[in-house]
Amino acid sequence: FADMNKTDEIDAFVIADYLRFGRNQMSVVKESQYVALQQLTRSRYQLVRMLTKEKQHFLQHLSYKCNTFSQEVDSSVFGNAMMELFLEKYSIEEIAQMPLEDLAAFLQEKGKNRFGDPECVASSIQKAMRSSYRLDKVVEDSMDVILGTSIEVIRTFQKQIKEIDKAIKKLMAGLTQTLESIPGIGPVFAAGIIAEIGQVDRFDDETKIAKYAGLYWRKHQSGRFTAEDTSLSRNGNHYLRYYLVEAANSVRKRVPEYQEYYVKKYGEVPKHQHKRALVLTARKLVRLVDALLRSHQLFTPERGVRE
Repeated sequence: FADMNKTDEIDAFVIADYLRFGRNQMSVVKESQYVALQQLTRSRYQLVRMLTKEKQHFLQHLSYKCNTFSQEVDSSVFGNAMMELFLEKYSIEEIAQMPLEDLAAFLQEKGKNRFGDPECVASSIQKAMRSSYRLDKVVEDSMDVILGTSIEVIRTFQKQIKEIDKAIKKLMAGLTQTLESIPGIGPVFAAGIIAEIGQVDRFDDETKIAKYAGLYWRKHQSGRFTAEDTSLSRNGNHYLRYYLVEAANSVRKRVPEYQEYYVKKYGEVPKHQHKRALVLTARKLVRLVDALLRSHQLFTPERGVRE
């Protein structure tokens, strides 16, 4: 089934085929856990996409209210302190003229004392406000309403993702921790990968898993011409691809072998460096995932190098 297209109709056929001909070797309990995990991880994927889109929406309107904020302020716009500042619906002038120590105290309180130098952050915010162009009050008021609404939507998505993460971790607690033994892969990423791969034995080898996830580039060749800049395949299971790529990004920060590989691939091309290097790192990770799932063994640095 690895080479089949990915649609709801084909998914239903594959499941029915497994049950009809006895190809499903999972126990009833494990099958129900698999279905539950897949529903949770796919829902989480959709929520993350919606959260990302809403954050882009927020940044777009923040640029209307204060066009220099992102350039001047070296702090996460989506941190609790910044969100609370925007929810207060201060005008640009009010923030610019606020006593520095008052703004710093506000940030430190809402940020739960996580700022190393709150006055520096407050100063950069005021600099952004002073250098930003001024809006008519009616326009600025409308931006405040939009930003406030967007913040509530963002927080709702974040809360829902946390709830799903809790449910995923609860289910994963009763399963073998093979993939979680890899540094950087926690229960959520492991669940996303396991839920889409299912029984690893249904794939002949790791190349079939990679193809199923769409982790390959299409060749573009005509005569003697071979294009160097080719696009990643749009086919494959996009849920599995997402969790493999996210897992690879986390693993490379904790396993030197994968970071070295990422850096090597990053430097091979003049554009799309990060995306290409990350996808290739995910492709490398597939080999390790396949080996661990087939052998039912835990990760060791030696195995990582060998695979």
